[in-house]
Amino acid sequence: MGFFLVIAILIWGVAMAAWFLVSKYVKSADVDRVKTRLMGTTKATKVKPNAPVQQTVITKVETGKNQFAQTLVEKYRLGPKIGEMLEQAGLSWQAARFVHLTIVALFAGLAVAWLFFPGPKWVGLLVGAATGAGPYLFVSRKRKARLKKFEEIFPDTLEFVSRSMRAGHAFSVSLEMIHREFPEPVSSEFRRTFEEHNLGLPIEVALQKLAKRVPSLDVHFFVSAVLLQKRTGGNLAEILDKLAYVIRERFKLRGRIRAVSAHGKMTATALSCIPIAVAVLMFYTNPEYVKFFFEDDVGNIMLGTGVALQLIGYVIMQQIVKIEV
Repeated sequence: MGFFLVIAILIWGVAMAAWFLVSKYVKSADVDRVKTRLMGTTKATKVKPNAPVQQTVITKVETGKNQFAQTLVEKYRLGPKIGEMLEQAGLSWQAARFVHLTIVALFAGLAVAWLFFPGPKWVGLLVGAATGAGPYLFVSRKRKARLKKFEEIFPDTLEFVSRSMRAGHAFSVSLEMIHREFPEPVSSEFRRTFEEHNLGLPIEVALQKLAKRVPSLDVHFFVSAVLLQKRTGGNLAEILDKLAYVIRERFKLRGRIRAVSAHGKMTATALSCIPIAVAVLMFYTNPEYVKFFFEDDVGNIMLGTGVALQLIGYVIMQQIVKIEV
């Protein structure tokens, strides 16, 4: 009975994964364009497959898809938190789609682990948890890379705004010009800020929303400097030049610290990989000795405790060599 249950879960997980892949490429917008072309009402427009996602002020909410995931999002109020994370990663996903993908990955990992790796149930739970965390790790990696790229371009952006204001342009016009002069993600973020201000939102609120979308210390410095200058007065162009200089100096100092702490990070990685390497060698040289950790209850407790302590030690060593600037 348990075998057939695992088979059913595996088939369901594969079917949901296939449905997700198909729905990723065949979207409702494509279906609507086909309908309008067949009806002859409007002319279909060609969409570039690799075009960057354009963030706009007006957002849409998908309905009729991922009902179960949408129910979870609404019940536990996960929409704002997940939506903010996806927005910072530059993804056009909805919160329900992210939750749905996480559930599919979780059950697929459980089914594969219980079917192809017979052993204690907690091993399947660990594999399922690892695969279920895959979407979050992917989004987190995209978010980190996008914020890093933003911070690299941001000093040049500040100097551009400073030169534009010295040339006689208004501050809001300088924000709009960033969209044409700089690549992603700086262009889309400042374009959205300009659109919000152009549609009637006060510039203070629009800049505060920019700081919320881009959780970077440099952006908070920029927003604070602009808001303080509007209240007290002063030369904003000179303030932006000095802020760009400070940001570049912080980058240099961060690079020096990264070079100094590289040895500690390598040591932490090596110490964490030694038990894994020993376990693999023991599995091939003396498999009967290793089976004790998977088949015996005491071995399961010892293995779980060892893995937990190893992870705690790795986190502690990483925090020791992590220095914020």
